[in-house]
Amino acid sequence: MRAQEPHPQLKAFMAETEDAPAFHQLQIEDVRGITADVFSVEEPEPVGEVLDETIDGPGGDLPIRIYLPKGEQPFPVTMFFHGGGFVSGGLGSHDEFCRRITNTTGVAVVAVDYRLAPENPFPAAVEDAYAAIEWVAKNDGEFGLDTDRLAVTGDSAGGNLAAVVAQMARNRGGPSIQHQVLFYPPVSHHLEWDSVAENGDGYFITKEDLTWFDDHYFEDPIDQMNVYASPLLTADLKNLPSATIVTGGFDPLRDEGVAYAERLEAAGVDVSHYHYEDAIHAFIQMAAKPFEFDPSKDALADVAGDLRSALK
Repeated sequence: MRAQEPHPQLKAFMAETEDAPAFHQLQIEDVRGITADVFSVEEPEPVGEVLDETIDGPGGDLPIRIYLPKGEQPFPVTMFFHGGGFVSGGLGSHDEFCRRITNTTGVAVVAVDYRLAPENPFPAAVEDAYAAIEWVAKNDGEFGLDTDRLAVTGDSAGGNLAAVVAQMARNRGGPSIQHQVLFYPPVSHHLEWDSVAENGDGYFITKEDLTWFDDHYFEDPIDQMNVYASPLLTADLKNLPSATIVTGGFDPLRDEGVAYAERLEAAGVDVSHYHYEDAIHAFIQMAAKPFEFDPSKDALADVAGDLRSALK
């Protein structure tokens, strides 16, 4: 399931950060600051247009950011839900990556600044994510978006939200979603996976970090059994959008992503599963500046082809 060691570029990144405290050893605000700083750039990659909007969300004002590619409108669109363990991340931390997605695919990206835990525990993030896709589906003409060609995308915690939103839309007769892109999604919140035992220490994110994130996201441990928290637990996965799932060999979340891909495929869903044996958690975000790592760019190119094909 994995190479002998991570890709040299990813290994060098880990070496540079090995003396930094683990996430679970920090305060919430410190984690949020690090998440923003690591992926910030002074000169963002230009796209056709960037629009910052505020919509009505279940908890009040809900910021979104719309990235339009260059070219002729209307554009197919993917919602984007950022990672960060449900406690960190936002429009700033994933700005450069969203720009790279837009330019690589020619698809408009709508990034959602959902509410974070612990101030807003589960299901606040889920409610915001679903409210945002409903709003976009109703207001597409105003921004040059073609929501008849609609996808959901997310990395890590955002991959969880993308999977959940796809299930919610099916269950509620909501917006028609053509495709879902899930980068190493945490689709089950139990830790009894071989990949957690293998990769839970020394590979950027630890087993203790995963527990720490969950402790902040869930007020009541019973919520971890909710299918809108752990979409792998859903009994019926039929009639969901086609899926692209990305996993990494040195990621503690590897096996649950693999399990979700297998269950979707068994339910008759068209699945592309890209497994990168020498990759660590969060590596896809390193396709963009300031890193631009080769394995990350290769993975983004693979996923971009799927997204373009699904949205035609």
